[in-house]
Amino acid sequence: MTASFSRPISRRGVLRAGGAAAVVASGGLIASQAFSQQARKLTFAWNAAAFCLSPVVVAQERGYFERNGLQVDLINYTGSTDQLLESLATAKADAAVGMIHRWLKPLESGFDVKIVGSSHGGCVRLVGAKSAGATSIASLKGKIIGVSDIASPGKNFFSILLAKNGIDADRDVTWRQYPADLLDIAGQKGEIHAIADGDPNVYLIEKRNKGAFVEIASNLSGEYKDKVCCIVGARGELVRKDKPTVAALVRAIAQASDYVAENPNESAKLFAKYSPKVPVEDLRALLGTLTHNHHPLGKNLRDEVEFYARDFRGVGVLKKTTDPVRFAEHVSFDPLA
Repeated sequence: MTASFSRPISRRGVLRAGGAAAVVASGGLIASQAFSQQARKLTFAWNAAAFCLSPVVVAQERGYFERNGLQVDLINYTGSTDQLLESLATAKADAAVGMIHRWLKPLESGFDVKIVGSSHGGCVRLVGAKSAGATSIASLKGKIIGVSDIASPGKNFFSILLAKNGIDADRDVTWRQYPADLLDIAGQKGEIHAIADGDPNVYLIEKRNKGAFVEIASNLSGEYKDKVCCIVGARGELVRKDKPTVAALVRAIAQASDYVAENPNESAKLFAKYSPKVPVEDLRALLGTLTHNHHPLGKNLRDEVEFYARDFRGVGVLKKTTDPVRFAEHVSFDPLA
């Protein structure tokens, strides 16, 4: 299946300064909505190993799904993003949560899935080995960067950040793939000079190798400090035929995300059973690095999709012929409108 987004359209203006205020207004709308009295069953796919998705656990265990009129069956999905989006498009699941850095490329191919909500920003970081002199973006020129997946969010995002700092991600650096838990070993051996991966893996690497690595950047650096990372998608047919259910899901995740932002200690305790390798106090520290109070909806979310689409097109992740404006309008949907 394919979709074309190539028709020329004039570039939209940059994100409006009032976007943050609009998000707050959306949050107020969320809190005041009346919910359906009859529970609607919904299958929701997520990665239970991803600590940043604590709002999913919070929504289930603290009743946000239920209060929004939903009976949610959580599916722990660990396959590829293409497989996940295919499961949505073919109704094997109704909705899912995942990283915008992974979703945009397959959505460009035409999966019948819409981006309907979001949860937070953060969770992808770039650290450099001090022994290799990898301590800044500029110092990475000519260096080898280790990743756990050659199509990972880390590679996609930091390719953009490198390009914006005058470093060609294809010619000026080398990307090398290793199993996630061996990235620090590769660094110790000098096989790589920096690591681009998500937390908690990067956090655990730093903890095992105290003082050996320095954070160079994250997906909250600079202009990205107020950008979303994890988004909520729903299958196209559900969006078209049952908008109230999609709206209820978006409200529940947004409310649960606010809870995580305001109650990181309790949220870490709730998520701990899904993360036996990471102590509760470490989960608490990790949650503190994320922006669960930033979960844009509606036009604000559509604008962020456009922003990322423009970035990804610039480094060749999306096709040069893909128009970011039309693409964002096609793949985004506001169930609260």
